[in-house]
Formats: sequence, structure tokens, C-alpha cells
Amino acid sequence: MKLTLELGRKSRFSRASGCGMMNNDPITRRESIKKLLKISGGLALTGMTAWPFQRDLAAFSGSTRQSFVIEGIGRSHEYSVKALTRKVFEAAGGIQRFISKQDVVVIKPNISWARAPHLGATTHPEVLEAVVELCQEAGAKKIRIADHTIHDARRCFAITGAGMVSKRTGAELVYPRSSLMRKMKIQGHRLDVWPVFVPLVEADKVINLPVAKVHVLSGLTLGMKNWIGAVGGRRNALHQDIHMTIVDLAQFFKPTLTLVDAIRIMIHNGPSGGNPSDVSVSNRLILSNDPVAADAKAADLFNFRPQDIGFIRLGNKWGLGTYELEKIRQSKVII
Repeated sequence: MKLTLELGRKSRFSRASGCGMMNNDPITRRESIKKLLKISGGLALTGMTAWPFQRDLAAFSGSTRQSFVIEGIGRSHEYSVKALTRKVFEAAGGIQRFISKQDVVVIKPNISWARAPHLGATTHPEVLEAVVELCQEAGAKKIRIADHTIHDARRCFAITGAGMVSKRTGAELVYPRSSLMRKMKIQGHRLDVWPVFVPLVEADKVINLPVAKVHVLSGLTLGMKNWIGAVGGRRNALHQDIHMTIVDLAQFFKPTLTLVDAIRIMIHNGPSGGNPSDVSVSNRLILSNDPVAADAKAADLFNFRPQDIGFIRLGNKWGLGTYELEKIRQSKVII
């Protein structure tokens, strides 16, 4: 298993310290891009060629891409989770549409709890492994797996299967620590300045890989809520006015793609569960480039209307995406 401490050796932010990147003044993501470009003399930084121009311009200027949501269903008794993962990406036009050669890719699963995969509290390791392999096949320069865990990170890595995925694929597991948190201007409706997990803002591409489950405070935890594991600070403060907090963070991070793992969904005692009776086998995956649409589609698995979930309703209201799925391209793959 590869554990990256300070993003392996030194983060790109620490290398930029001569230009004030590591002082205590909070910065916006856009300001960090300007500083990085200044450091490089207007040339692309090694390993950071894509996101200043592709990911950030899409986030701030509005993307012209066509929104889609794809549902993958495993119905055969012999179907494989990894094969289903590949099929949903094929239905979206292939991973190469989203991941370019030499990209630094960060995958953000939900591995916050030291729970075995069959308990449905964390992202299925076979889904995670398939996504890593797809990014490698697309020519990604580096792939990192990052989550700010609730339980001890090493226990989470071991018990959830993420550590074994790292060992088999060579993807780096980023150990969460305070030195990798940087105060940034969220500029949300509720959150202004908050500590952000650095790997997720210095990546070229980010893939959000949540697990679908019920949550005692927010009703559901799906893609948008997964960003609570991408920041530091006091979680109890984030849980106050939780729906607005979720959308503030979702507006800030804006992933390249969201893949909701609904292979096993937690239908009781979320978000941590702990009992097999809390889990229902669904054998589904939901892939979208619209974070609101991804969550809206996943909400249906729990018999919720999208507008009945506060953060989905707010995400739609504030233009983060749409829960009106009839307005975007939908497709389904069954194996």
C-alpha cells in the first residue's frame, strides 16, 4: 500500500511557499490558480496542465457540455461489479472523454468508517478499483484516493478494502492530516472560509465516488454530501444547517464526474450502520456529470422524490444542476 504523507514527499502547495501559498491568509480556488500560473511564468505546471483551463473554467464560466445520467443495473447472477462499472463509463462515451493523458486524478470515495464492504457504509472496493484502472488506461499520470475519514484512517483503509485497492493498482492513498488542510474561501451561502483537503483542489480531475445510504440528519447521503469528507474543521459545525452546508461544498468542489455506488444501499441506521440487516442489495451504479442529477436519480432508490431532500432541492435552486431528469440525457445499461 502506498500512503502519501504530504502528498508523497512535498505538496505542490509547499513547493510554492515562496510566493505566499502557505501563509495563513485564506484564498479562493481561483486565486490559487492565478498564483500557480504566476509561479510557472505563465506556463503549465508539471502535473497540473488540465485543471486551470478545463476544470476551473467550466466551474466559473459555465460548461457547455451536455448533461447526462446513466444507470447501470446488474441483474445476472454472474454479473461482476467491475464489469458493471466499466459498462456505465462506456455508455458515457468512455473514460477518455473525461480523463486525459498526464492528468493527476483524485478519486474521492466514502471510506470514512472502519466498516467491512458488506455493511454498505463505505464505497465498494471493486467499484473503486475499476475506476482506478479505467483512469490508468486513459493515461492518467497519477491517481490518488483521498478521504478525510471519521474513524482512524489506517483502520478505514484496511477494513474498507481501499488499502488493498491501492496495493493492487499502485494508486496512492492520501493519509489525512492537518498539514494537508488549507483555509480557502468557500464563498457559499453559509460557509465562508473553511479548511480544505489540498489534494482535491490541486488535482487536474476529480471523480466523486460516494456510497448511497440514509443519514440521520440529511435524510440521505449521496454525492453532494460526500464533500464533507473533503474538508477539515469541526464536523459538528458542518452538520448545523446541513443541507445548505452540503450545497456550499458541492458548489466549491464541482467534480468532473459523480459515480454513486448503489451496489449495496444502507436503508437503516445511516450513516455508519454496522449490521447486515441495515443493508439492501441494489446492484446499481449511477454516473453523471451533473451532481444534482446524480443525487436525484439515486434518491429514487430510497423512494424519495428529489425535491423532498433539502440539499437536492437547494442544488437545483442555486443552479448547481437539475433534478428534472427529463431535461437531460438518460440511459440505462443492464448486464
